[in-house]
Amino acid sequence: MARAGGITNAVNVGIAVQADWENREFISNISLNVRRLFDFLLQFEATTKSKLAALNEKLDILEHRLEVLEVEVSSATTNPSVFT
Repeated sequence: MARAGGITNAVNVGIAVQADWENREFISNISLNVRRLFDFLLQFEATTKSKLAALNEKLDILEHRLEVLEVEVSSATTNPSVFT
């Protein structure tokens, strides 16, 4: 009977080793996917910051043009001879 118990233990150890490898593979896949997600988010952040900076520049230029136009309109309304 000792032999049968040894085989059972060997089978149990084999099952445990197989389960351990499956768990390690699962953890490895999760880790890889988390790293990919992290890399994507870093890339997304950099791209978004760049696009927002470009948009901010364009808005600054438009704001400056608007200020110039407001001054021109203001001076034209205070001095109607500009229209004649």
